[in-house]
Amino acid sequence: MKDGEDKNQTIIVAPHPDDEIIGCYEILLKEKPIVIYSVFTEPSRREESMKLKQFVDVNVQLFLQSIPSNFINPSNTIYMPDPIYETHPEHRQWGHIGESIARSGHTNVIFYNTTMTAPYVHLTKESEKKEKLLNDVYPSQKSLWEYEKKYVLFEGYCKWIF
Repeated sequence: MKDGEDKNQTIIVAPHPDDEIIGCYEILLKEKPIVIYSVFTEPSRREESMKLKQFVDVNVQLFLQSIPSNFINPSNTIYMPDPIYETHPEHRQWGHIGESIARSGHTNVIFYNTTMTAPYVHLTKESEKKEKLLNDVYPSQKSLWEYEKKYVLFEGYCKWIF
């Protein structure tokens, strides 16, 4: 059986390495997801993303311009960046892909937010552990959450109903 074809897989689409921890930390810990990244990021960040497997039970995948079709399976839950509340253009782009998947009838698309501007964010239960994981996996990005604690203190998810 190929990745994505197992029943009830959890897929996290991260436009950039670190988005999966910032936006879906609690999901990473409880779901044992497949995390897929866009390869349009510098090689050093891609290398850092591979360290995630040392700290969390995940399967890491890289992809180009689209999500492999075997991941878009009705039994899978797909976490995508929010196309409305995200401000980064690549996050919004992937969010719109998620919206298209949801509008095509896939009922298990859930949107997450990395900017913490969405009305559905909540306090992260273990923010110190989240920050430690971010520092361990992505030391090159430490200044982002070192001064902006919103990245470690909050996260949230939203499912759209059509």
